[in-house]
Amino acid sequence: MIPVFKPLIEKEEIDASRESLEMGWLGMGSYVSGFENKVKEILGTEERYVAALSTGTAGLHVALLIAGVGPGDEVIVSSFNCSADFQAISWVGAEIVFCDCLDDTLAIDMKQAAKLVTPKTKAIIVMDYDCILCDHDEIAEFAATHKLRVIHDAAHSFGSKYKGKPVGSFSDICVFSHDPVKTITCLDGGTIVVKTREELAMVHELRLLGMQQPASVMYQNQRAWTFDVERVGYRYHMLNMHAAIGLAQLSKLALIASSRRDACIKYNALLAGVTQVRTPLTDFADVTPFLYYIRVPAEDRDDLRKFLKENGVDTGIHWQPGHWFSLWKNCRAGDLSVTDRVGNEILSLPLHSRMDLALVDEVCRQIGLYFAGKAVAGTPAAGKPA
Repeated sequence: MIPVFKPLIEKEEIDASRESLEMGWLGMGSYVSGFENKVKEILGTEERYVAALSTGTAGLHVALLIAGVGPGDEVIVSSFNCSADFQAISWVGAEIVFCDCLDDTLAIDMKQAAKLVTPKTKAIIVMDYDCILCDHDEIAEFAATHKLRVIHDAAHSFGSKYKGKPVGSFSDICVFSHDPVKTITCLDGGTIVVKTREELAMVHELRLLGMQQPASVMYQNQRAWTFDVERVGYRYHMLNMHAAIGLAQLSKLALIASSRRDACIKYNALLAGVTQVRTPLTDFADVTPFLYYIRVPAEDRDDLRKFLKENGVDTGIHWQPGHWFSLWKNCRAGDLSVTDRVGNEILSLPLHSRMDLALVDEVCRQIGLYFAGKAVAGTPAAGKPA
């Protein structure tokens, strides 16, 4: 079976995990400091502050708290998104307002978002879907006009650039995910990027049970034993071994990015002749792709998944729209017709770092066989929309 995801775990990651275990300091320590510093180096700016967390989902929760979102507030978010974003909004007691996505990029539709703003709107969450980034200039203008905080869910776009600027270097609040299947994995982990020292200090308290314990002490593999607690906090800190593995991964970022781009470019080229398949509208320049997705006619999606699985190719669905779930089906929403269509058409294909391009050939061959078989059977699927 060709898996959808396959983490790049090599000698460097195994050695890093062993060394961190042998050090004997298993909690937040020196490796976490090293990981944060390396991420900040990649962002290339002194105007942002970086904190490592246990997960990207923890980052979303903390970001909403940093933005002052709470009960009585509304947060606009694309329904075509990961459920982590919706859960985080629910955790702070705010109301979810579902927005539609754009048909070509799958990013949040800012024109539709403008129709959803009310006096209760406190923030907007925007997410880069895979290999195509949001229009962040438009988002910044929107936020300034409506006086909103922006939480940039960059779970898919670590290592990518927007108009030459590294993702994470320009957003209001930016959150990365480093979970088991992301391009850069820490086994599990996340990073939040904020604009001020005051916000960074708040993150440090929130991630460590509210304890006002200097991070500089813990980064020396030590801890303070007396401290104050002034706010509710959580166990959201990153562990040393996770950071050590993350550091090993960061050293390979250029290789990871180029190998994934090569696979995506080949997918686009090989699938260009399959009329029933819509591929991402990008040349993959300046991005580090997390997924490779296609869109196929809704009536074919599940049958194609079954066919591919029977022929040794695993697939995924990223994602089911938020308003389809029982928990959030009654949330306020705008027109979600594009999201409904995309949710029935989207399909993730295998993409790995250092992927053998012969696997791309095989996946595309099987997709071609499926649609060729339908044509022979006299039931061709609908073609690409104009």
